[in-house]
Amino acid sequence: MSEVKIENGRLTVFVPKELDDHNAKEIKEQVDKVLDSEWIRTIIFDFRNTAFMDSSGIGMILGRYKKINYSGGKVEAVHMNDRIRRMLILSGLYQVVRLEKKGE
Repeated sequence: MSEVKIENGRLTVFVPKELDDHNAKEIKEQVDKVLDSEWIRTIIFDFRNTAFMDSSGIGMILGRYKKINYSGGKVEAVHMNDRIRRMLILSGLYQVVRLEKKGE
């Protein structure tokens, strides 16, 4: 399970060190449970502790975007290392997920 924080309609998900198929499934279930029970306008994926992410992480983020976008919400990604930032850009997720600019 990932650590999450809910505050003022914002759900912050502190992504674990490795975001692989197993962790992506757990985070998906955890976030969906919160979205079904709380009023959330923004999901923030905090990558400060994340060293590795594979394509299942991309899929998990895209799926949460589709779910929250349906109700007018948004998704953000913060504290990414260069490798994860590059994956989010190359995958095209930057078009629907706000990526924190370097130095923010």
